[in-house]
Amino acid sequence: MTERLLSGERAGDEEGLEPTLRPRVLAEYVGQEKIVDNLRVFIRAARERGEPLDHVLLFGPPGLGKTTLAHIVAHEMGAPLRTTAGPVLERPGDLAAILTNLEPGEVLFVDEIHRLGAAVEEILYPALEDFRLDLILGQGPAARTLRLELPRFTLVGATTRAGLISPPLRARFGIVHRLDFYPPAELARILIRSSSILGIAGEPEGLAEIAGRSRGTPRIANRLLRRVRDFAQVAGQKSVDRDIARTALAALEVDDHGFEELDRRLLSTLIEVYGGGPAGIQALAAAVGEDRGTLEDLFEPFLLQMGFLQRTPRGRVATRRAYEHLGYPPPAGGGGAGPLFS
Repeated sequence: MTERLLSGERAGDEEGLEPTLRPRVLAEYVGQEKIVDNLRVFIRAARERGEPLDHVLLFGPPGLGKTTLAHIVAHEMGAPLRTTAGPVLERPGDLAAILTNLEPGEVLFVDEIHRLGAAVEEILYPALEDFRLDLILGQGPAARTLRLELPRFTLVGATTRAGLISPPLRARFGIVHRLDFYPPAELARILIRSSSILGIAGEPEGLAEIAGRSRGTPRIANRLLRRVRDFAQVAGQKSVDRDIARTALAALEVDDHGFEELDRRLLSTLIEVYGGGPAGIQALAAAVGEDRGTLEDLFEPFLLQMGFLQRTPRGRVATRRAYEHLGYPPPAGGGGAGPLFS
């Protein structure tokens, strides 16, 4: 099993496949009902007024549909979509080149917007608020300011680390939504649609088995569906049923809670080495041989929401549920949060 199998981040071989599975309109989007309902109202109101949609900030763990919603916003607004990412915009001129070439009403999608540099972010403020660009030409006493008027546009920003977005930038978004993990029932509905698009015969019990181990993340669910399809094909089965799903997921070392090896290693290290915690994230990252950002972005959100891990002022603590799942004697007097869904 590769390290990326249960990561919500997009893998390189999925670049061409994801657009075919991506819903194109709000009516096709499964889950995140409050967000979808609100966006439907905001988009309709903006279109009736003949105005661009207010700027939108979407945040949450990777793989939950932030990019998909950006595409849907552009489609529903009848506007072109231009995409970029925070790390790509290294200098103010990089952003200025994009902004000055936008069409009226165009949707600009900036992924990983929390990674914008301070200098780039500074010129974005007037662009978002007043649709103008203030550029400084030259240096020292000879420097002068050039003001450029921009067409009215919509910025859709996406981030997995909302806490790293500066308050001034966040304040310039009129629409802010947090995407949550999906319950298995909604993931199963997504897999029904995906299996039809991919030409895979999926039985309800088989798709439910995959959904229950997909860490509440549509991208992971679709990835596991394709891998289970491979096992079914080699086994000579024409459909994905519960038995082949369980066989395939066991071979991939994905357990019934959607844990992979790193999840188990992280929690077992916390329990065995640090007595269940508290332990600092940097110490845990060093102990399991992983980057701190990988743990915080890709693994912690799921473990926290499912009640296997807790954050405290002194560090991370394994919950009673983690002890029980990994087969350790539960801590004396230990508690621990339960899952938000099962």
